[in-house]
Amino acid sequence: MTRLILIRHGQTAWHSDGLDRAEGRADVELDEAGVRQARATAARLSLWPVAAVYSSPLKRAMATADTIAARRGLTARPEPGLIDIDYGRWQGMTHEEARADDPRAYDLWLKRPQQVTFPGGEDLARVRERAVGAVRALAPGHEGQTVVLVAHKVVIKLLLCHFLGLDDTGFWSFQQGFCALNVVGVGEGPAVLYLANDSCHLPG
Repeated sequence: MTRLILIRHGQTAWHSDGLDRAEGRADVELDEAGVRQARATAARLSLWPVAAVYSSPLKRAMATADTIAARRGLTARPEPGLIDIDYGRWQGMTHEEARADDPRAYDLWLKRPQQVTFPGGEDLARVRERAVGAVRALAPGHEGQTVVLVAHKVVIKLLLCHFLGLDDTGFWSFQQGFCALNVVGVGEGPAVLYLANDSCHLPG
């Protein structure tokens, strides 16, 4: 069995003001709090024998992954399949701005997210397909090892749905804080969830 540690990247300036903007494909960097979170996460991972670190290629994820990998003497490897969702026209918008832009689509996103294709962007099914495909491709090469995957809130929530046998209607059943840990065991049988959205290692 392969142990996967799924980690959301650290905080960025787009969230430090509390407005929670849709980052998506915007290549936003970690802010000072995010850097501290990444360091604390790297220290927490000393509990596991990490063999490899993979990351979304976006800067906020790679910076988090680089911090984690460096502590173990590893090099973080970019994995395009873990890139964030494309929010299209909503990229950079706050929740209030997205609601004002398209009230009907925003309401649908909150109630039936699996039915939403973001204006000029993509839907959950496409993100899930590429993220699951990336995991399936890399996992066999790490049988019996512990592997870190640094990605984004949407990507991790969809991977958790996949591992637990849920369809995309379960998207809102999970929360993912910055640098939160999720530990999943995958192999020939059903996946096993050992830890979810754990952030007890982060500075207050």
